[in-house]
Amino acid sequence: MRRPDGICVLATLILSGALAAGCGTSGPGTASAPGSGAASASAASSPSPSATSAEAVCVKLVTHWSREVLAGTAYGDYQSMGLSNGQYEILRDAVAAARPVVQRQGPETAQRVIDRQVRQGCAERYQDGGPSEGPWQ
Repeated sequence: MRRPDGICVLATLILSGALAAGCGTSGPGTASAPGSGAASASAASSPSPSATSAEAVCVKLVTHWSREVLAGTAYGDYQSMGLSNGQYEILRDAVAAARPVVQRQGPETAQRVIDRQVRQGCAERYQDGGPSEGPWQ
C-alpha cells in the first residue's frame, strides 16, 4: 500500500478530493488529452476556485494532525504529514497543551484546546505573510 505524500494529504484535506484525484501513481494512459470529453467542456465554464490563505491551510492541516497525534493514530514525521517544521512546532505545542486536558476533562475539551492553540499559533506564524526562509520554514 502506498502512503500518501504531503501534497496528496493537503489536497485531500482541503479540497475533499478535487485535487486528490491527481495524486497517486501516474503513467501512460492515466490522463485524457486536453479539450477531450465532457469534463473539459464543463471545466471551461466553471468558475476558478478561490485561493486559500496560508493561515487557513495551516489551521486545517495542523488541527487535523494534532488530533491524530493526540489520538495516537498519526504516522511518520512532519514532512510525511505535509507540514513545515514551524507548523510542526505549533502541532507539538497544541498536543502538549491538550494531553493533560484529555485526562482531566475528556477528549472533546482537549480538541477545543487544540483548536484554540492551533488557530493562535497559525495566526501568529502568518500574521506578516508567513516565513521567509525556504519552503519548510
